[in-house]
Amino acid sequence: MLTTLAIGNYRSMLDLTVSLEPLNVITGANGSGKSNLYRALRLLAATARGDVIAALANEGGLASTFWAGPETLTRSMRDGSAPVQGSPRRHAQRLRLGFSDEDYGYLIELGLPKPDVTTAFNLDPEIKREVIWAGPSYRPANALIDRNGPLVKIREGRRWRVISHHLNSFDSLFSQVADARVTPEILTLRERIRGWRFYDHFRTDNEAPARQVQLSTRTPVLHHDGHDLAAALETIREIGDAAALDNAIEDAFPGARLSITPSDDGRLRLTLHQHGLLRPLTAAELSDGTLRYLLLVAALLTPRPPSLMVLNEPENSLHPDLLPALARLIGQASRHGQVWVVSHASQLVAALNELPDCHGIELEKTLGETRIQDQEILDTPSWQWP
Repeated sequence: MLTTLAIGNYRSMLDLTVSLEPLNVITGANGSGKSNLYRALRLLAATARGDVIAALANEGGLASTFWAGPETLTRSMRDGSAPVQGSPRRHAQRLRLGFSDEDYGYLIELGLPKPDVTTAFNLDPEIKREVIWAGPSYRPANALIDRNGPLVKIREGRRWRVISHHLNSFDSLFSQVADARVTPEILTLRERIRGWRFYDHFRTDNEAPARQVQLSTRTPVLHHDGHDLAAALETIREIGDAAALDNAIEDAFPGARLSITPSDDGRLRLTLHQHGLLRPLTAAELSDGTLRYLLLVAALLTPRPPSLMVLNEPENSLHPDLLPALARLIGQASRHGQVWVVSHASQLVAALNELPDCHGIELEKTLGETRIQDQEILDTPSWQWP
């Protein structure tokens, strides 16, 4: 479980440190930075897959992701006694992302390269620094692995040993020096991060993958596009919590019953029997909201819970009457793994905040900077960048 997330110089986040719990609900007004927080976490996940550079390119390039305000927002700027204005930059621009969990912490710093006439990739960001440490926050004394430019060193007792002098600027530790014998911490963190799940692109239009009949294969983890919905629901029924599945359907649609039937050609057919109808409805006939709710059920009741699941605006297309049932389903999932919900639906947020151990994080924007509303200095988790 992540305990702290830190973001520096990324879009509207000049310097943000967030404390985390098993169930976290991120909310705030439009434009407050909810999407930026979500995208920062996705960039962290991309480092473990080895494609953080490509992920930044998809965002328009590193330069476009940098904080657009002054390098430092002074106290006088914040209280309005001085105008917001820039000054000569004292430090090189770096995009900084980091987190700590119950065992380890990790951070990455990315910057722009020096102009080089020998390459056509002068806009590709470079990985300037990566550090893995033991404990809740970075300190030089608890660092285990330190990558500075092309140089990678690991701690052996009280000494450091260099294990690489020539790591490419576009390659992360996770893709190049993960070794079970030499650097088990890298391998452990890489697999943890690769296990994070993000659900934010469930389509419900007429051509949505979830509406199509698919070949059946056991599916303990729903795909991010939901094309294997019928197989995922049947897998829950066979090897997961079938009672929870039936309860989730009954909670949202009283008197309804879900059926998954195999055909002779190895395909699964999803139908929903609803009270008052003379025949069941197929996936192609379901309303957008009903289909999205079934997709969320399949994701949240997975027989293989991840260490972290992130739902971005799950309320889209859902009727308000379904939101309390969704909140109860999310609360149930948070007992098996950490869950983040990014939402602007006040009814869903209110229902989630009524759950025990729910950690509400309300964002606000001041002078273009995303901050946590009412967060005092004493409430800010301990965090230090190298």
